[in-house]
Amino acid sequence: MNTGLKGKVVLVAGASEGMARSAAQTFAAEGCIVAICSRTEEKIQVAAAEIREATGAEVFAQQLDVTYGAGVEKFVADIVKKYGRIDVCVANAAGPPAKLFLQTSGEEWQQAFNMNFMSMVHLAREVIPQMQKNKWGRIITITSTSVRQPIPDLILSSAIRPAVVGLVKSLAAEFGKDNITVNNVAPGYTATQRLTSLAASRAKAANVAEKDIYAKWEVDIPLKRLADPQEIADAIVWLASDRAAYITGQTIMVDGGNYKGM
Repeated sequence: MNTGLKGKVVLVAGASEGMARSAAQTFAAEGCIVAICSRTEEKIQVAAAEIREATGAEVFAQQLDVTYGAGVEKFVADIVKKYGRIDVCVANAAGPPAKLFLQTSGEEWQQAFNMNFMSMVHLAREVIPQMQKNKWGRIITITSTSVRQPIPDLILSSAIRPAVVGLVKSLAAEFGKDNITVNNVAPGYTATQRLTSLAASRAKAANVAEKDIYAKWEVDIPLKRLADPQEIADAIVWLASDRAAYITGQTIMVDGGNYKGM
């Protein structure tokens, strides 16, 4: 299937591992130029080398904490200076820690807001003018199923991530005239390092083995298994492709049917 992505310049944030890492490599395999970042220099350079080796693609990698607007501004400016454009932006950041409401400090609320909402604002603010120049753009945010229903012991995610959906809807309405689509991917339980940490936290709280936590998740999912990061990546790349050109302002649930709402 022709995705129309060959030669596009794609920014993928938080791409040293997990779903965004898989997305970056999938874009590279489609013939895109990929610009990736994460908070850890060593990890993002390792990811870049692996993607280059696997795909032969051009990969630009830089250490960046996306909570800092000035850093995002410089990263985008460096990409544009090197490649002349940005066509696709995958806005992603580390998920907040597992917490209950009364265990959560004001500082942790602010950190989660900066990481999971303001990072999306910083990225969108920098890439949209570049996309407007070419009358073409795709912005895809990565959140979680907490945008549709709260997740136990993830109060920060359940409260803050829905605001990203509001941002997605607003940007889609404002910039559709520029042929820029803005969508959100909401993964369910996916086999990533973050899920390993969540399983450990829940197992400790319930005084059970981690395998019991995984077993409960799997039995509750209609497809009876966790997602592979590649399955999330495929949804992201599809939304960026010409095949999804008339889809904007939407949240795509990639959760194996776990969300039961209409």
